[in-house]
Amino acid sequence: MGQITRRSLTVAAAGALAGAATAGEATAAGWEGRHRREFRGMWLATVANRDWPSRPGLPAEQQRAELLGFLDTAVRRRLNAVVFQVRPTADALWPSPYEPWAQYLTGTQGQDPGWDPLGTAVREAHRRGLELHAWFNPYRVANHTDPGKLVPTHPARRHPEWIVTYGGKLYYNPGLPEVRRFVQDAMLDAVVRYDIDAVHWDDYFYPYPVAGQVFDDDAAYARYGAGFPDRAAWRRDNIDRLVRETAVRIKRLRPGVRFGISPFAVWRNAATDPRGSRTTAGVQTYDDLYADTRGWVRRGWLDYVVPQVYWNIGFAAADYAELVPWWADTVRGTGVRLYIGEALYKAGDPAQPAPWQDPAELSRHLTFDRDFPEVRGNVFFSAKEVAADRNGAMARVVADHYGCRVRPPR
Repeated sequence: MGQITRRSLTVAAAGALAGAATAGEATAAGWEGRHRREFRGMWLATVANRDWPSRPGLPAEQQRAELLGFLDTAVRRRLNAVVFQVRPTADALWPSPYEPWAQYLTGTQGQDPGWDPLGTAVREAHRRGLELHAWFNPYRVANHTDPGKLVPTHPARRHPEWIVTYGGKLYYNPGLPEVRRFVQDAMLDAVVRYDIDAVHWDDYFYPYPVAGQVFDDDAAYARYGAGFPDRAAWRRDNIDRLVRETAVRIKRLRPGVRFGISPFAVWRNAATDPRGSRTTAGVQTYDDLYADTRGWVRRGWLDYVVPQVYWNIGFAAADYAELVPWWADTVRGTGVRLYIGEALYKAGDPAQPAPWQDPAELSRHLTFDRDFPEVRGNVFFSAKEVAADRNGAMARVVADHYGCRVRPPR
């Protein structure tokens, strides 16, 4: 269960060859040094068993085999990074001293699965020449509203004053300094103990708005909100502090570990703020999630950003062809890497509009991105679709853009 030793790039490249052969890709398996480095990632989601494990309660050997199968899929698709969700709901996919084992492993929160998924993922990803980015959700506690369903030793039960019920879920209150410190400690335990390549967050800060409901942080605002013009400014400051403090602590613990965030792609609409994108999105991260994603980039707090540009080219409210240039402009001159989040899960889904029925839609996205040197890669949601490839969209991306394996940017 101890710390895993970082492998050199040479060893990782050798491992990539072995991993590729295992995955059945003998050709184009090695790194191609003549090509520009780019990030080619996939998210591997564990919340509600979205991607992995296929169901809770599988034997450890079967869980491990499924996990390695996804890593082999990444190699076969000529990807070079896996973003692995290891803290889905204030729990852990490693033996954490702060939080219980995730229920998605055994079906029972707090039950030891008999192996170390994060340690295995790091070791086996590196053996295959893949980066392993550990994906954490800072504030989500449970996808239900009953604290009594949490294991008795859960921090949320020991500190009920930390919890807010909203939208049918439980959340830690971002307005409490002790919460902010605790969630950092819980996440950074993985940085200390494992050779992860990055700490990764997605788009959940303050929760997405739910009509008719109020996020009850009155007491925290009364105690800590003095000096702010309004509650929104105070909430944004809470999230700013979480981001800034985490960035500093990561570099102190392990300077080589990167910090990346994958936000909802619309910071603000231009009608709200002239600096915003030419979109008419119903959600704006700055105003609704209290997440100043543009500010974090401009201040250089992140190593990379992966906006979830989950719309097709030409989508009226939030056009892919509008948002990619906006994000390219946002990162320009900051040193923050820009990778674009891609909605592979929409490809071939009959519930989606016509562009998503065309297997070439995602490939067109990557072709479009070539005109923007700031775009240094793409990340696909998510692993299940990378493997199944419902309408051949992923195979088309690989055929058109991933002719050989390349290293991720450093």
